[in-house]
Amino acid sequence: MRSLLTILAIWAAGLGAAAQFGKMSVVYPTLEQVYAGPSTVAVGLILSVVGLVGLIFGTTAGLWVARIGPRRVIVAALLLGAGASLWQSQFPPYGLMMLSRVVEGFSHLAIVVVGPTAIAGLAGVRWQGAAMTLWSSFFGVAYAILFWLGPRLVLADGPASLFFAHAGWMLVCAVVLFLLLSPDRRAAVAAGGGSLMAQHLAIYASPFLAAPAMGFVCYTVTYVAVLTLLPAMMGEAGGFIGVAMPLVSIVLSLTLGVWLLGRMRAVHLVQAGFLGAILCTVALWLFWGQGAAVILALGVAGCLGIVQGASFAALAELNPDVEARAKAAGAIAQLGNLGTVTGTPLLVWLVAQAGEAGLALFLIGFSAFGIVIHILQARRRQAFST
Repeated sequence: MRSLLTILAIWAAGLGAAAQFGKMSVVYPTLEQVYAGPSTVAVGLILSVVGLVGLIFGTTAGLWVARIGPRRVIVAALLLGAGASLWQSQFPPYGLMMLSRVVEGFSHLAIVVVGPTAIAGLAGVRWQGAAMTLWSSFFGVAYAILFWLGPRLVLADGPASLFFAHAGWMLVCAVVLFLLLSPDRRAAVAAGGGSLMAQHLAIYASPFLAAPAMGFVCYTVTYVAVLTLLPAMMGEAGGFIGVAMPLVSIVLSLTLGVWLLGRMRAVHLVQAGFLGAILCTVALWLFWGQGAAVILALGVAGCLGIVQGASFAALAELNPDVEARAKAAGAIAQLGNLGTVTGTPLLVWLVAQAGEAGLALFLIGFSAFGIVIHILQARRRQAFST
């Protein structure tokens, strides 16, 4: 029971980490009013800088979690996140707001690296796939809750109330996890492995540490971009698609995805999810503008949702050691942010050049790339074991 409560508490911390992005989306109109002086791009950076921290320091965070210990890191990160939200509730001058978001970027990064690392160890082999899939849902669930409750809270009590609520959530999670998580072992603090650059190269050279992240970037580069642009391309059905796609993705991942993880290896399920996305995309392209297109668009979202959950399950499956999981989680954070940052601009360009054909080729190309990456990495793992 303690392990289950701890897993749920870590997942709740993940919801708080996702809200570090989502809360700014909810109050974006207020940000535009308060920071009217900077350009629109400068205001947009308030939202995106958290992800840029992960893009730059993702793998570094994995190395430091392995050295310092997950309990110390996640509790400190949650307290740091709570403090940042309290400061942001005052809507300080632009420079100070950006500084708080950089601080929050490190808080977010630490949580998303510790989360899968700790959950994989707590779940045990039998429930590992289900627990990692639950973790993978934190971003979608947090956004759904925020865009349901956030505007109501802001309307009733003002935008600062959303930051107060977030700070309270992070603080409660910090206290609960301090009490539930076991103290870090002394060995976790030990340094090693050569220079920082050498350790980065070692992570990406390993077919065990790097494989989940290299497949995951093919998911993030497509999912966020498609979720952003596809609804606008679907005409009258766009409103429904925009709401239904993330929900279908989460539900299918937590149901069919978990069931399949009990019957096949996580890496194989990642490949199957990508293959399903390719087949749905081809059908969507063929039936574009017809009634079946809506169902096929939801099929794409569902298949990519399975990829998401199975990618985190593969992280645990391929890396049974706690230190290795922390490093692999850092790589997922880094490459995941790379996909999120680059996917939407690339898809915007492709759609401008080729319309729905550009969208289809974008999805098919990166999904096929994800399958090929896992085939090559599997062959490298076989070579390591022989």
